[in-house]
Amino acid sequence: MPTLIKLFSMQEVSLHNSNHDCWVVIDGKVYDVTTYLDEHPGGDDVILAATGKDATDDFEDAGHSNDARELMKSFCIGELDMSSSPAIPELEISHKKQETDVAQKLLNLTKQHWAVPIAMVGISVVAGFLYIMRKK
Repeated sequence: MPTLIKLFSMQEVSLHNSNHDCWVVIDGKVYDVTTYLDEHPGGDDVILAATGKDATDDFEDAGHSNDARELMKSFCIGELDMSSSPAIPELEISHKKQETDVAQKLLNLTKQHWAVPIAMVGISVVAGFLYIMRKK
């Protein structure tokens, strides 16, 4: 007989964000870890910081053992309802042509920052003029 799985919205999960009522989402599953907060080896503040959002990356980054993953199953109360979650925007990939010609890059820089070459020429002219005037 198939098992019915309770679905929760992220908004509903985010309401359970205290040390007296703490739910987290990991890999699309919702866990009520309230009773485990005091036993968590990393401390309750680590779990409390992960409430109200998808904590999958935080969980994976911590490098949990297989025993921890087995223990998680006892706290699972349902799954995240993906239809109620806001859609994740797709990443736009730009195919802008990359400039490889060094001369073209230099030309573009001087067009953008024209004051630098002008200042260098000005300083050179003044230094040359002063040099000539000293020789006389």
